[in-house]
Amino acid sequence: MSENRKIISSAGLVGSFTTLSRIFGLVRDMVIARFFGASMATDAFFVAFRIPNILRRLFAEGALTVSFIPVLKEAQVKEGHAEAKRISDIVFTFLTIILAFVVITGILLAPIIVKLIAPGFTSPDKYELTVYLTRIIFPYIFLICIVAFAMGVLNSVGRFAAPAAAPVLLNISIIFSAIALSPLFDQPVVALSVGVLAGGVLQVLLQIPSMKKEGYLPSISFDFKHPALKKLLLLMAPALFGIAVYQLNIFVSTIIASFLPEGSVSYLYYADRFFQLPLGIFVISLATAILPTMSDQVASNRLEDMRDSLAFSIKVIFFVTLPAAAGLYAVSIPVFSLFFQRGEFDYSTTVKTAQALQFYAVGLWAIGGVKIIVPAFYAMQDMKTPVKAAFFAFIANIVLSLLLMGPLQHGGLALATSLSSLLNFVLLLLIIRKRVGAIVDRSLVLSFMRSLIASVIVAVIAGFICSMGNWEVDGMTIDKVAVLSAAIGAGMLSYFLFSFLFRSEEMTYILNVIKTKVRGRLAKD
Repeated sequence: MSENRKIISSAGLVGSFTTLSRIFGLVRDMVIARFFGASMATDAFFVAFRIPNILRRLFAEGALTVSFIPVLKEAQVKEGHAEAKRISDIVFTFLTIILAFVVITGILLAPIIVKLIAPGFTSPDKYELTVYLTRIIFPYIFLICIVAFAMGVLNSVGRFAAPAAAPVLLNISIIFSAIALSPLFDQPVVALSVGVLAGGVLQVLLQIPSMKKEGYLPSISFDFKHPALKKLLLLMAPALFGIAVYQLNIFVSTIIASFLPEGSVSYLYYADRFFQLPLGIFVISLATAILPTMSDQVASNRLEDMRDSLAFSIKVIFFVTLPAAAGLYAVSIPVFSLFFQRGEFDYSTTVKTAQALQFYAVGLWAIGGVKIIVPAFYAMQDMKTPVKAAFFAFIANIVLSLLLMGPLQHGGLALATSLSSLLNFVLLLLIIRKRVGAIVDRSLVLSFMRSLIASVIVAVIAGFICSMGNWEVDGMTIDKVAVLSAAIGAGMLSYFLFSFLFRSEEMTYILNVIKTKVRGRLAKD
């Protein structure tokens, strides 16, 4: 099996579990919207939940994972399993100590943290509720970082299923808590925080069988003088800021949104949830699959192969994100009307949330490109170069947010995120060319143009069909389901049809991988 085929196969596995997670995530958000709408309680919960999530993405799935996988992969290739296991134990012990300190500090300093992340929460009731929910949720950072540690270990040996399946348990836990536990609390929204904590425990338990099977079940080791730990920490330092930029963009948006009319934080949250759907299913899945492959290529001194893998992955990202962005733009009002518009979530909320989603969708392909190029630098154990591009993007996001929040309100914050991500993508393309050779060639440009033209057709067709629906009606009606289904179906069909007419290499390659896997399973049966 070729390396590109392995990347697609692994990304497909991660994407399958991510799709399942997103489905349960959608149900989760529908339940939250049904019971709480876009209110003071949801604003408080989303801010409280965002704080440990930011830390998780920075220290665990962010700086730790992207630094840990290349170091562990290098040990596996050059020194064998025993040394890799030893490094894994040292990292686990060190991580546990640091996380315990972070959790205790976070709980004690919750009032200060909330003031920093949501200074616009001036209402005493809203502020105190956010602090309380933050203290309940904060231990989740310990649990989910252990899951991220397991993800790094398992991905390095080519196992992706257990880490990818973990978020499903979190969503199920929150859904159960919202429905069954919310009546038990004076503040019903507290049940959501309890659900987050319980979901973290379930995710940790899911990783244990796979870790044991691969011989990486953690043991305690205080050998903190091991050179691999020092190397890991040196790599993490610049990686921390580099990965932090996207999260800091969200952080800045949250701060600014807290000064906008009530509900603005929730509009951005619900829009981001749908925006994250294609990112999680396609982009993150591919980025997760490609990092171990490129790390192995670098460890084996095969830079040309790494460049080819990167170029191939960018083409695939264009192929899936451009039509996804066009589709999200066209069906933004229908999806929120169908899935969320009921109870406290009225048509006015649907329109405002859809506006945020449309502006997020503009930059979907650029954000996807960033998430694919950055792992190439990490595979080369170069954490500093992405920071330079990320810094300019972060500054651009702040400036654009302040300029656009006046005329576009919360939509301006979403557009600022998209535009700053585009700047980041362009800068990274220019920099990586000097390191491994040209990535942008005639083949990649043609791939982009084919996907872009087909995607515009998708938006036109889907938008025209959606104009036939009455989206002001609350609930999930048969007419709304029929119109939205027709729009999505026609959009997908038209994209595949025009991709075929344009002789898209990416579609042909993906179909061949699927055919091979199906034939393999049939042969086994």
